[in-house]
Amino acid sequence: MQSRIAFQLGQTVTPVLRRTALASSTTKLAFQHAHTAPYAFTVTDAKYRTIKVPHMADSITEGTLKSWAKMVGEQVEQDEEVASIETDKVDIPVNSPVGGVIRELLAKEEDTVVVGQDLFKIEEGAVVEGGAAQSAPKAEEPSSSEPIAAAPKKSEPAAATPKEAAKPAAPKEAAAPAPAKESKPAASTSPVSFSTGERSERRVKMNRMRLRISERLKQSQNTAASLTTFNEIDMSNLIDLRKTYKDDVLKTHGVKLGYMGAFVKASTHALQAVPEVNASIDGDHLVYYDYCDVSVAVATPKGLVTPVLRNTERMSIVDVEQEIANLGKKARDNKITVEDMAGGTFTISNGGVFGSLYGTPIINMPQAAILGMHAIKERPVVVNGKIEIRPMMYVALSYDHRIIDGREAVTFLVKLKEVIEDPRRLLLSV
Repeated sequence: MQSRIAFQLGQTVTPVLRRTALASSTTKLAFQHAHTAPYAFTVTDAKYRTIKVPHMADSITEGTLKSWAKMVGEQVEQDEEVASIETDKVDIPVNSPVGGVIRELLAKEEDTVVVGQDLFKIEEGAVVEGGAAQSAPKAEEPSSSEPIAAAPKKSEPAAATPKEAAKPAAPKEAAAPAPAKESKPAASTSPVSFSTGERSERRVKMNRMRLRISERLKQSQNTAASLTTFNEIDMSNLIDLRKTYKDDVLKTHGVKLGYMGAFVKASTHALQAVPEVNASIDGDHLVYYDYCDVSVAVATPKGLVTPVLRNTERMSIVDVEQEIANLGKKARDNKITVEDMAGGTFTISNGGVFGSLYGTPIINMPQAAILGMHAIKERPVVVNGKIEIRPMMYVALSYDHRIIDGREAVTFLVKLKEVIEDPRRLLLSV
């Protein structure tokens, strides 16, 4: 009888003990997790995924990891940027293909990473349960305690005021010997010293874009038989055209009418008239392009980039201005892509926006020529036998003499000059 009661008691008590032990172990695990992880996560059927360095371009196999936009323990949405990789052309953003929580970073900033390399691990499906909301008040606590710690410091100047109050009497007594300090013997005995200031220098590592620019420019100098020819353009008619229609263009098309659109169209007109300028060398062959893809040099904080305006022979001046505005904004916002800069059959560089009066641009290989625009300056010129003050611009064409002879180079600039000085020629294609 006693054994039966004991057996029944064991049958009833054991499940209770098991549930108690299970609850205790669950509490223990939750406590340990809360003290080891910076945030609390909801994990439901979550899985870890290793994200690799993405394919960037056919000609780019590696880059420098410049920055992490997300750190371990932070929430990431799908297609949100996690890291940025600097290449010799553009910065490539690395976005997360899934939403979740970053668990591990597999590379450090300034490390060289290659395409296909493991970059970071993400726990797919994990969600931060308000860790950011809880951490914000904690971050404010030290700031609230700083005024309390600073209070004694503010009382120190108050304690020093009696000493300062005693000082006014001293200047009155020292007023009499003051002329003696300015006497000639005192001035003759004091040594004369010259302050040279601080002399320092900084050593900064060149980024990949600057290194690539250096290589390409030096390659251009070493490869092309470079020569430059010049001309000058009377900008009066183009300036009048811009003043007359800039408000209408802005109202109708939402873009500012500048001078670059006219120069791109004038260059396209000249490229079609002189096809040797719109060519390149490929081995022992000359390649002539029936289309005009004009690269426009844009200055960015990291260096010079040359986004391409494609098929400018099909574009109007307003179309060119709109595309230049779009590409310029992308370049300044560091969102320009490799595809935006691929190709190009001719380049225009506008140093005039920085005040350049005269210069010889370097050819953007493998192109055959580059046009350099410069600042508009009023100068006295002879017009119909009379001296007049006109807004003038010097233009320069650097060209590869292996492809282009002097006749073609000069003809190109003359065609450009004719169109800019009389924009109506564009309507008549003459």
